[in-house]
Amino acid sequence: MAKPLALTSGEPAGIGPDITLKAWLRRDELKLPSFYWLGDPASLARRARLLGLNVPLTEVRPEHAGRTFAQALPVVPIGHAATAQPGHPDDSSAGAALASIRQAVADVTADRAGAIVTNPIAKNVLYRGGFHHPGHTEYLAELAGTNGSTPQPVMMLWSPALAVVPVTIHVSLREALAQLSVDLIVSTARIAVTDLKSNFGITQPRLAVSGLNPHAGEDGSLGTEEQTIVAPAVDILRKEGFHARGPLPADTMFHEAARQTYDCAICMYHDQALIPIKTLAFEEAVNVTLGLPFIRTSPDHGTAFDIAGTGTANPASLIAALRLAASMADTRPVRL
Repeated sequence: MAKPLALTSGEPAGIGPDITLKAWLRRDELKLPSFYWLGDPASLARRARLLGLNVPLTEVRPEHAGRTFAQALPVVPIGHAATAQPGHPDDSSAGAALASIRQAVADVTADRAGAIVTNPIAKNVLYRGGFHHPGHTEYLAELAGTNGSTPQPVMMLWSPALAVVPVTIHVSLREALAQLSVDLIVSTARIAVTDLKSNFGITQPRLAVSGLNPHAGEDGSLGTEEQTIVAPAVDILRKEGFHARGPLPADTMFHEAARQTYDCAICMYHDQALIPIKTLAFEEAVNVTLGLPFIRTSPDHGTAFDIAGTGTANPASLIAALRLAASMADTRPVRL
């Protein structure tokens, strides 16, 4: 039996509990991989009652989750109460969400779980609790660090229609321009190619590298970053044997015919990458963190406080994240 997936609670006041319960109810219909939920059992039971969902919960150790998954949703307590009501995070929210993430990393590192799937967090809630990372991605990288070294986390949004990687992630546009460099583009692309090979089974990944400015700078008349930063990075990648093209105008990279020419788009900043994929595949897109020593996926949406506890949350992206995590775990070479 494959190792179960560790599913974090996310923000307790958000829709994470709702979509977790709904996903488990569709386990047989969709032949979902086994997973266990890391959080406060009492809070998940309250949400199930509120939603009127008949979901039996059973407290287990991670290694036993696969045995009980068919009959009950396995829950691994994190020792942190979550008292927030739907849509209304409270003082317990940040601690519960972070404890769940830490335990998931501990489980996958100890080989008790095959991969991590994370429910959405509310960064503003975490910041009020003293959280100092830009987001999930950077926190996971810190937890994955060893011997004082932190891996470079690379964010990918994947769907059957499109895969995108932003070079700069959770920073302002002004800061993204300051961070952008030849070295950052090259290191990001290298990590993307490594993971596309090892976790997605793509033998020779094809990269399409966007420009930064409109029309990829129009030969310097609309900006010179393509000439001084992006093109030199693409040259390095090509000399290293990578199948990379660019800098390409971002406004012509994402139509159907263009998408057939590459396996992953390397984009210069967050919205340049995420707007097209969320437009094309909002309910199918999955957030994947590359460059870590373990597999991590997540739904591509947020906490949706406005609909938490109403029963209207759609579990499609979480289901896609669970499926992709299991598929990646099957593809990744066995650790010896």
